[in-house]
Amino acid sequence: MIQILHPIPVDSLRLYVFDMDGTLVDSRQDLCNSVNATLVNFGAATLPDEVIASYIGDGAAMLVRRALGDPDDEAYVQQALLYFLTWYRAHKLDNTFAYLGVLDSLAAIYSHAQKSGGKLAVLTNKPVGPSVAICDALGISPYLFQNYGGDSFHTKKPDPNALRTLMKEAGAKPEQTVMIGDSDVDVLTARNAGAWSLGCTFGLAPERLAHAHADATVDHASEWPAALGIKA
Repeated sequence: MIQILHPIPVDSLRLYVFDMDGTLVDSRQDLCNSVNATLVNFGAATLPDEVIASYIGDGAAMLVRRALGDPDDEAYVQQALLYFLTWYRAHKLDNTFAYLGVLDSLAAIYSHAQKSGGKLAVLTNKPVGPSVAICDALGISPYLFQNYGGDSFHTKKPDPNALRTLMKEAGAKPEQTVMIGDSDVDVLTARNAGAWSLGCTFGLAPERLAHAHADATVDHASEWPAALGIKA
């Protein structure tokens, strides 16, 4: 179901920016497994997947820090982060898959965007290496003109710098840009950059998304085109 809080001027959209985890792909199990592998390696108790999933969205470093209980020992956190990244890079596609409807919707949005010089991009807080590799493996990359990760800039979402950079590269104004994501981080990123936001309630952080009040929300990836004014 599509719910509209603030009508998005869909006819003027030129830049469609997608979050990765919980939006384009269901990466929950691989992330949870990688966190628990890290905890086991460092002699800590494993955590339920539901708990780990609630930590996802602010980048790998914050995910690991939260899983460790936010320790004061920064060297320990960095060692654990390195282990996590090494494990995750090797296992990032064990269970990760594109949500049902994602590829068809991307194809529809891409076709529509090409008619007006519009572009599609990914902006995620996960490291850019795994982001690009996942998009390549799952057939998402052909629709994208850019893929930025949490280590592409000196700041992460919800800081608007990366989204503003994408706008500049795409030649799009804030009012011509929509950020599509599953958490409050994505909605705040859009808001901080003066762009529109489309929330995905099917993702990893529906509770956080609900509190952020996106301009519009959808319950399924297949609803993206209709929510963005694109006819099937």
